[in-house]
Amino acid sequence: MGDKITIYQKPTCSKCRGTLAILDESGQDYESVNYYETPLTVNKLRELIQKLNLSAREVLRADEAAARDLDLNAIPDDDLIKLMVDNPDLMQRPIVVRGDEARICRPPENVKDLL
Repeated sequence: MGDKITIYQKPTCSKCRGTLAILDESGQDYESVNYYETPLTVNKLRELIQKLNLSAREVLRADEAAARDLDLNAIPDDDLIKLMVDNPDLMQRPIVVRGDEARICRPPENVKDLL
């Protein structure tokens, strides 16, 4: 695989830190994007979801406090994407991308599929 690796992460997240450690150990170059400092756009999140081959609902952290008060079954996918962009805590993390493939690295070892 020759494509650039990008990790979308939150520095305080233990799964993100574990994934970063595996990337560091691999010796491969990668770009790290703290999506709290550099927020994702709706189009970028839509692209990530497509590369993950998941639905927006599968990328949503439904157990987050911000999601518990919502009737998630009544919210269409496009609105879920907007919710996740506006409140990044609602998004599964970290997401690692290489070329046209992406993985949610929970557990962090999932990143090895992309190395």
